[in-house]
Amino acid sequence: MELAVLNTEGKETGRKVLLADSVFGVEANDHAIYLDVKQYLADQRQGTHKSKQRNEVAGSTRKLKRQKGTGGARCGSIKSPLFPGGGRIFGPVPRDYSFKLNKKLKQLARRSALTYKAQAGAIQILEAVRMEAPKTKQVIALTEALKVADKKVLLVLPETNVNLQLSCRNIPSIKPVLAQNVCTYDLMNASAVVMVEGAENVLNVMLA
Repeated sequence: MELAVLNTEGKETGRKVLLADSVFGVEANDHAIYLDVKQYLADQRQGTHKSKQRNEVAGSTRKLKRQKGTGGARCGSIKSPLFPGGGRIFGPVPRDYSFKLNKKLKQLARRSALTYKAQAGAIQILEAVRMEAPKTKQVIALTEALKVADKKVLLVLPETNVNLQLSCRNIPSIKPVLAQNVCTYDLMNASAVVMVEGAENVLNVMLA
């Protein structure tokens, strides 16, 4: 697949780049995408949830009433989960939600996500952007020129561009990311993928 390279005004420069079919034109695997996104979201969980069990709540351990003869149920400590203020039965405890996925499966997931975006026409190639200082207005004007101002945009960079990355900080709908760090979740979460020229080569090499 070939895509025209656009300038910062949204017009074609006359150059084209080739998106490798081995990365942008594979047979998509939905289950691989599901697993990779699930792993990403699981990794975001802190897992610090905790409730007190009956051995951790404050309270006396004396037996509240005699075992027999009251006509009621038997009961022991006030810390029993059956009483208000008692411990919680099977409550949450700190845990790690992360799990392992094979490298090849994660690569397949990213190739599948890129294929879906390519098939939907949601990928644009932008020429190198040079900024002398961070300017949010320039990035906003750029999104308007590319007609993606009203979309969630994943801006894929071939290398670090400090001024461009800083310029995106105040725009919630734009997420800049280095091509080597692109993940399936970011691809599927974005409505439009804007790749700065050269980023497609990094993906071609990394995922081929």
